[in-house]
Amino acid sequence: MTRIYSNTPKHYQQLSAAERGQIEASLKDGLSVMQIAQRLGRARSTIYREIARGTTLQRNSDYLFYRQYFAETGQINYRKNRSQCHSKPLTRNCWLYFAMLAKELKRPFRSQSVASFTAYFKRIHPDKPTPSVTTVYRYIDQGLLQLRNIDLPQKLRRRIKTTKHTHVRQNQKNLGLSIEKRPADVKQRLTFGNWEADLVKGVRKASEPALLTLTERKTRYEIVLKVPNYHAQTCLAAVQKVIKQAPTLFKTLTFDNGAEFSEQSRLKGTTSYFAHPSSPWERGSNERANGLLREFFPKGHSLRQVTPEEIQRAQNALNGKYRRILGYHSAQEALENELAQPNK
Repeated sequence: MTRIYSNTPKHYQQLSAAERGQIEASLKDGLSVMQIAQRLGRARSTIYREIARGTTLQRNSDYLFYRQYFAETGQINYRKNRSQCHSKPLTRNCWLYFAMLAKELKRPFRSQSVASFTAYFKRIHPDKPTPSVTTVYRYIDQGLLQLRNIDLPQKLRRRIKTTKHTHVRQNQKNLGLSIEKRPADVKQRLTFGNWEADLVKGVRKASEPALLTLTERKTRYEIVLKVPNYHAQTCLAAVQKVIKQAPTLFKTLTFDNGAEFSEQSRLKGTTSYFAHPSSPWERGSNERANGLLREFFPKGHSLRQVTPEEIQRAQNALNGKYRRILGYHSAQEALENELAQPNK
């Protein structure tokens, strides 16, 4: 006998409408499942599944119920199952995620971005499907979600990164200790209690109120307070008041080189350092926080009518934001973890 040795796998083909007709006729003729399978060249399991798919409950003239296979029923159910077997779109599978995301990002004082909310959602719903951040942004661009790019101000303001600055300007104003004098543990964010400071201005006028922002370098915890103007003496008094309220939390402070901080070398209870002129990247954490704060207090708008409650809500939003750099924990959680450590 001649044998055929072939490595080509056999491809399964679905039953045709004609084969279903033969199954129906064969059952009426009293053939067994094995005989039908041999006649059609099919596996017995295939015939069993098809009979189950196309069998319906019937009633005879004596009002007695019986079960009978119909080829037409089998074909209809096959087409129905085929139409539903494709992968469901993520907008349907991840409906809970997208509903919660839209609600979160449309809040007036929101604390999450797409990335941080995704991490938060995975934490509270580990068993629910979650799309990637890239997919979410693509869906927003395609108009598939109840969100628009205008709901993502950070995305709209994001610019392509340019070449990193390698030239460092000399500290011409010499307001005090240069940032170059900071200890290694401060530079590398190894210890808690080292802060960066700046002013967020509404209207660029010295007599106008501003927001004094302090960012802890290790935890990224943010303190925001309103000052009536940005004269040097006003800023000195405001920072000194904060330090007096929690003296153990302030080991060092790194300031911008602006005239409003020209008196900060007189601060008591901490060590003040000053960045180089026109070098905001030297206070990167604080600059990043100021950018997020602009979502709540846009540039060019006077801060005279801003209330302490509004400032507190904005501060809470920043400190409640889950951050990738903190392992998708919030600055508030990072601060509480530091304060729980011995000798803090």
